[in-house]
Amino acid sequence: MSITKDQIIEAVAEMSVMQVVELIEAMEEKFGVSAAAAVAVAGEAAVVEEQTEFDVMLTAIGANKVSVIKAVRSATGLGLKEAKGLVEAAPCAVKEALSKGEAEALKKELEEAGASVELK
Repeated sequence: MSITKDQIIEAVAEMSVMQVVELIEAMEEKFGVSAAAAVAVAGEAAVVEEQTEFDVMLTAIGANKVSVIKAVRSATGLGLKEAKGLVEAAPCAVKEALSKGEAEALKKELEEAGASVELK
């Protein structure tokens, strides 16, 4: 007769903390594995999830600084002085925490103005 996962979970739930620690040590020894390695692998799997927010980074102004300033102003709503300061401070973030579509559209707009842009 085989034992189901639910039966094993119920049995572990009834154990004291010390008994669970001893069980884990016995399993590590029996199967030649480490519970810490399993936690690390599970953590890496969680990190692989798809990125949902992007930062639009202005990496270089390019030859047409005025067009880039205009594009930054229209995208951010900044005044002329603030937009000029932002552009001259490149590399810097133009906008942060955008959706992928918004970030791609802004990147395209800035590149058409002559700037070098990357998404992070």
